[in-house]
Amino acid sequence: MSVRFTARARRGIVALTVAAGLAVGVAGCGGGDDDKKPETSASASKGTGSQPSTQEGQSDTPLAELKGQDGLLLQITSATRDAGGFVTVNGTLKNDSDKSVVVPAAVRGDETEIVRNGRSLGGATLVDSKGKKRYYVLRDTDGRPLTTTGFSTLKAGESLAVFMQFPAPPEGTTEVAFQLPTFASAPIQISG
Repeated sequence: MSVRFTARARRGIVALTVAAGLAVGVAGCGGGDDDKKPETSASASKGTGSQPSTQEGQSDTPLAELKGQDGLLLQITSATRDAGGFVTVNGTLKNDSDKSVVVPAAVRGDETEIVRNGRSLGGATLVDSKGKKRYYVLRDTDGRPLTTTGFSTLKAGESLAVFMQFPAPPEGTTEVAFQLPTFASAPIQISG
C-alpha cells in the first residue's frame, strides 16, 4: 500500500467518526414533547430559608474596601483557601466617580511576563507579615496571570466582578495584607 492511500483512508475514517458523533449528538438533542413539565423539583430545599444573593462563600459586607485614584474602589468580598494550595480573592472593582475612568495600567504590575499579556490585576500581592513573605498572583503555563483581564475603562457607577489567585500561605496564616498598585493596602481574613 502506498503512503498516499493510507493517509486517504485515515482521513475517511476520521470524517466518518466525526459525522457519526454529530449525528448521535443531534439525535440526543432532538425534539420531544416540549409541553411536559418535570415531575420533581430540582431545588435542594422547599423551606423558606434565605437564598444567597452573592457568589458562594461571599458575604454581603466586604472584607475590605480599598480606594484608588480617580474614584476607583475595590471591594474585597472573599478570600478563600482552596484544597489545592491556592487562595482565591474575589471582589468588585467599581467606579464611584461621576465620569468615566481609565483603570491605571500600573494595577497589572511591571513584570515583563504580565505586561506582555495586557490589562489585568497582575500587580496584586498578599503580604504575610508574620511569616515575612509576599505572595504574587499566579500565572498559567503561558505566563498569563490568573486574574481578571481585558478591562480598561469603567463608566460612571459601573462595577466589574474581579478575582485573583495566589499561592496559599501556611495553614496557620489567616490574616494577610492585600496590596494593589495605586490602591491603599488593607488587611483581609483568609477563610477555609
